Amino acid sequence: MKLCILDNDDLDPAAVPIWGSYANMFERLLRDAGFQGDVEAFSARHAQYPGSFDAYDVVLLTGSRADAFSKEPWVVDLCSRVSALLKQKKRLIGVCFGHQLIAHCLGAKVDRAPHGWCLGRHTYTWHEPQYFEEYTEQVSLLASHQDQVLELPVGARLLASNSHCPIAAYAMGQQVLCLQPHPEFDPEYSAFLLEKRRAQYGEVVYNEALSGLHSGHDGARIAHLMLRFMEQA
Repeated sequence: MKLCILDNDDLDPAAVPIWGSYANMFERLLRDAGFQGDVEAFSARHAQYPGSFDAYDVVLLTGSRADAFSKEPWVVDLCSRVSALLKQKKRLIGVCFGHQLIAHCLGAKVDRAPHGWCLGRHTYTWHEPQYFEEYTEQVSLLASHQDQVLELPVGARLLASNSHCPIAAYAMGQQVLCLQPHPEFDPEYSAFLLEKRRAQYGEVVYNEALSGLHSGHDGARIAHLMLRFMEQA
């Protein structure tokens, strides 16, 4: 099993010694879930890609501060490459920006979230509880986004939702698995991001988001789900 991670952002320099990169966060998450395959990471934000995706069983797209519908050259280039991978039936996992960009490539509407920023720990209804080894109808995960998928891509199945984010996860057959919140985040990194943008959010929003971070989240459970998706025949 060989995984390609397209890392779509750079961490704040103060965060690098602790968390490394978003690709590092995902590799740790999946290794802890039992993944024993090869991982290779490329910085899509800096136009770094493999010469070919043929050797990879799965391509994972990380989050980003960018908009998935942006006209920034690197985002347009990434969208073109992801559209080609979709046509080639390559298995894809998208998280946050990756979730949004795949939906955008599939023709679904992606834009600012009507309710504004979604921050901190959120609980979602999981619509296909049989996906989990233990039958689960709700999952709690850490979120940080102001954009979201506003309509389900044609042919996709809705996997998770809540009142703030009605399309929090979706799948397309055995090819695409996408999730808006962040299974790879730990509470400390979420707190780091909140502190970095504290003035932008305001004290009320900041304190509300911060208060729930250490109530536990289901990142590990989602990692096992991702691993089963990756290892399917």
